[in-house]
Amino acid sequence: MSKLNPTMKSHSSLFDHERLAGGFGVNASKEENIQLLRRATLANLLWEDVAYMDGMRVADEIKRLIPLCTPNDVLDLAIEARTKQKLRHIPLFIAVEMCKYDGHRQLVSKLLPKIITRADMLTDFLALYWHDGKVTVCNQARKGLAESFYNFDEYQFAKYDRDAKIKIRDVMFLAHPKARNEEEQELFRKIANRELATPDTWEVALSAGENKKYTWERMIEEKKLGALATLRNISNMMKAGVGKNMISDAIKNLHSTMLLPLDFYKSAKINREFCSDIEKTMLATYTNLPKIPGKTLFIVDASGSMTFKISNNSTLTRMEVAGVMAMLASIQCEDFELVVTAGNDSLRKHASKWIQYPEKGFAMVRAIPNANVGSGGIFTRQCLEWCKEEFADTEFDRIIVFSDSQDCDFPDKRIPKPFGKRNYICDVSAHTKGINYKGVWTAEISGWSEHFLTYIAAYEGLENSFEN
Repeated sequence: MSKLNPTMKSHSSLFDHERLAGGFGVNASKEENIQLLRRATLANLLWEDVAYMDGMRVADEIKRLIPLCTPNDVLDLAIEARTKQKLRHIPLFIAVEMCKYDGHRQLVSKLLPKIITRADMLTDFLALYWHDGKVTVCNQARKGLAESFYNFDEYQFAKYDRDAKIKIRDVMFLAHPKARNEEEQELFRKIANRELATPDTWEVALSAGENKKYTWERMIEEKKLGALATLRNISNMMKAGVGKNMISDAIKNLHSTMLLPLDFYKSAKINREFCSDIEKTMLATYTNLPKIPGKTLFIVDASGSMTFKISNNSTLTRMEVAGVMAMLASIQCEDFELVVTAGNDSLRKHASKWIQYPEKGFAMVRAIPNANVGSGGIFTRQCLEWCKEEFADTEFDRIIVFSDSQDCDFPDKRIPKPFGKRNYICDVSAHTKGINYKGVWTAEISGWSEHFLTYIAAYEGLENSFEN
């Protein structure tokens, strides 16, 4: 079970992060409350420190904004956070906060069955609800939890029936789901008595002392190894002596319904021996996404702030996240150009480089920090002016900026003038105000999901959906 209440550290370096990044943007836009909530929700992991806001401040910002947004908007955002952005604890956290307000509370029973997609999320919700002390659970939350029990079978319940402080049976006794048939009645009896059949998982098999090589090979052959488990355990398979061809086949055949491009990248970064297989599987995952027509300019922020980790528990930097998003966009956009930008803070001047004929795939991610454009901040206005001159004979259907939205283009205080037919910022930070500059950009997209391309397509009236 994931840690829901890790020890929180003071974030004394927050001011330093702000100073090093050159500030939050002198003309940062004033966004609507639901957009502020979207930024705080989709662009970070709950209770994990990020470069500009520590986790508790992010949680407090989410708490503050929920009652300021309409209940249906909050409902839709929570569902999107789980089903599209694939966040796990934040949607539950939003549901807990919704229970505090009359209008929002009425939608919780509808929300929970949609976002509780793993059996352990039943106990996660209750742990969040009782985070500050045990209190009475509201009726709408009980109804939603009861309905959520119908999402799972015995195997799924048994997989997460752990000796934790809050057990699945505790949630069942609280919510009282009603059995709809004899099979469910027997299932609920087993949950109550903790008599669920032991699931055949790699964790259980290895804990029981089963031979590691045999376990991995059996799980692969029987197709019982999940996609994320496959990517995360490649090195363990190698240590156990599993054959290269078998590991390669496992990677090629994995089902990646809930995987992000970053999951593939992290695995490839650790397991160089299988980088090619991982890359091919990742690229195949996105073949169902139609091409976005026309000419696109990608601008990737390589400033100093982009070298910060996306969270305390992550090995990935914001620059790598931006690179992975640009890599995916390069696969799906019909034609594109790539520019990497940063600059010199003391000289107040940008430095940008046009990466001509960039490779697709993971090589593009590695090419971005190798552009050597300095370690200062992003100078949005200057970079766009340089690009307009550099590509004077090119008409771009869209410009996409991948950044953490910390604009250093002051003291001039001149608003940037993006020159594409449409212009987007893909923000990989969790700060509440960035370089949106109200009225300048077509849209600002928060978070790091493959669905940012679906959002762009929707803005442009194109048919585009990610199905895998």
